[in-house]
Amino acid sequence: MNIYCGNLSWSMTEDDLREEFGAFGEVESARIITDRFSGRSKGFGFVEMPKKEEAEAAISALNGKEIKGRSLKVNEAKPRRDDRGERGGGGGFGDRW
Repeated sequence: MNIYCGNLSWSMTEDDLREEFGAFGEVESARIITDRFSGRSKGFGFVEMPKKEEAEAAISALNGKEIKGRSLKVNEAKPRRDDRGERGGGGGFGDRW
């Protein structure tokens, strides 16, 4: 299950995230989203846990928990959609009529 983690402390690392979620089971990956130019955390990330029961236990326990001075927002991640409710896409650069 892919889990969204929001309101992260600026000092939180991916290892910190992995450790917090690891208390509930296997963590496949832990990723903090960073600004591509500054490299600074955007204050949210994603954790992938393969077992649904463990992921749900982590969500229940960690949502609202204060870590490094911030109260976490933790829930199941939803697929990203654009404004029209569609995924992805892209135009053909240089297409001619």
